[in-house]
Amino acid sequence: MISLPHITAISPNRSLLHSFNRPVYTGRHDQRKERTTMSSSSTSPTTAKRVVLVRHGQSTWNEEGRIQGSSDFSVLTTKGESQADISRQMLVEDSFDVCFTSPLKRSKKTAEIIWGSREAEMIFDYDLREIDLYSFQGLLKKEGKEKFGEAFGQWQEDPANFVIDGHYPVRELWSRAGSCWNGVLAHESNSVLVVAHNAVNQALVSTAIGLGTEYFRRLLQSNCGVSVLDFIPRADGGSPHTPSSPLAGGSSGGRKASKQIILVCHGQSDNEASTNDQPMNMLGLIQSQKTAELLLDLRVTSIVCSSSTASIETAKVISQVQEAAVSLGVDSVPRYVNTKQMNELDAEDIQPGWLSQLDEETVSALWNRSEKAWESLLEDLSNTGDAMVVVDSPMAHISLIAQCLNLDKKCLGLFHLDAGSISVIDFPDGPSEKGVIRCTNYTAHLGRWSVPITRPV
Repeated sequence: MISLPHITAISPNRSLLHSFNRPVYTGRHDQRKERTTMSSSSTSPTTAKRVVLVRHGQSTWNEEGRIQGSSDFSVLTTKGESQADISRQMLVEDSFDVCFTSPLKRSKKTAEIIWGSREAEMIFDYDLREIDLYSFQGLLKKEGKEKFGEAFGQWQEDPANFVIDGHYPVRELWSRAGSCWNGVLAHESNSVLVVAHNAVNQALVSTAIGLGTEYFRRLLQSNCGVSVLDFIPRADGGSPHTPSSPLAGGSSGGRKASKQIILVCHGQSDNEASTNDQPMNMLGLIQSQKTAELLLDLRVTSIVCSSSTASIETAKVISQVQEAAVSLGVDSVPRYVNTKQMNELDAEDIQPGWLSQLDEETVSALWNRSEKAWESLLEDLSNTGDAMVVVDSPMAHISLIAQCLNLDKKCLGLFHLDAGSISVIDFPDGPSEKGVIRCTNYTAHLGRWSVPITRPV
């Protein structure tokens, strides 16, 4: 048997996933929703396997705002080819044994650009095609709304139960993703490149970690986004740059985010061997400055942080840079930032890798505190501007991401965040509704001061 992969990052153009033991999910789910996962009985690699998922570059129909589905009429734009080349540069030093790709033109071209001069085989797998959207395919989004009305609204708001032409597209996609994993993991290879599409890649990531169709559009990947999954057999036998900012406006089912929470992991400190509260070291100071520069793209009005020294220091740097926006020539209107400490965020700075060594009482205390913190943050977000920055330790933010996704505390080991990283949660329907994970563990802004995306496990 294999363990399900551990999510280290999901970001506009890069992400990393590592393996942990299979989580236990105890949240209640609609019985009508599919919960297809990889079949461990048919996929039992005896050695570690790395799978790199890439979404195709921008296509002509992406640019037009036309619904593509599994149709094959659109091709890469000039921008899409450029995005594919950037992903090629990100992965140029990776040794792949094989490339699986969707045969649709936009994916096939992206795969060819990334694959470059490699001589290993390319396998065209029709199961990797984009989601089948039947009568929706080829329509502009506004045409879909005009022609299908209620059905289009269901596609936007309740995709897991969306029906068209007698089909449940998302449920079919989840089932197909399971078949894809069977083929990929059964292949005799240690390092696999998979190039496909937005929805099918979401399904691949979700089914790999045991999430059902209700998580469609909750874990996003943009054009030429890269996600890395590491599958490691259980003991019982069983930093490249990216062309777009994670803060750029996005949408979920065509709905723009009305509010955002930006989770900022404080800069590096020298506390790996100590549980004492430590200030940031020189690397951490550089990381916090880089993060503050990236956040200039947003007008931040509220920063919430824990009482740890490193969190307070990082929050101060972000605030100072925001309030210097006019003198820096970024803004013509003065910015004023309200910074406050939230007691609910205070928790022992646990390193994510230590989680399996903690006793049940410590994990439960962390989880209960994060639940209260999440509720407080949502309440504050309702009464503040469009963007709230939250600064804390990686483990604290992992807990908040799990709260956002309504996961169980046993799922904390699925995620990993690095010092100085940024994770973005969008709320297309406001803080009272479901949050959408736009990216996690984004570190491209750190440049040479970040950990390479494809670092060894």
